[in-house]
Amino acid sequence: MGWTQPTAIFFAVIASLLIAMSLWEFIVPGGGPRVGILRFETTRGDRLFISLLGAAFICLAWLLFTDLNLWWGVAVSCLYALVVFLVV
Repeated sequence: MGWTQPTAIFFAVIASLLIAMSLWEFIVPGGGPRVGILRFETTRGDRLFISLLGAAFICLAWLLFTDLNLWWGVAVSCLYALVVFLVV
């Protein structure tokens, strides 16, 4: 894998998310468990994992089905993550 600027941004964002979630857990322990639309209890970490997994599939589908710039797929992934944190 070549270390290009988009690759570095990708790993920096993932690292920043993990650091931010760790700090959030340190400041407000407990993970904020709640039962959402999936009908089972999820914590902040669970919702982050679901968001990252969904973002990966969204970006792969974006590359497969469209010729548009991948940044639009990233924007859709961010909207998906917002919905997951609000609804799930």
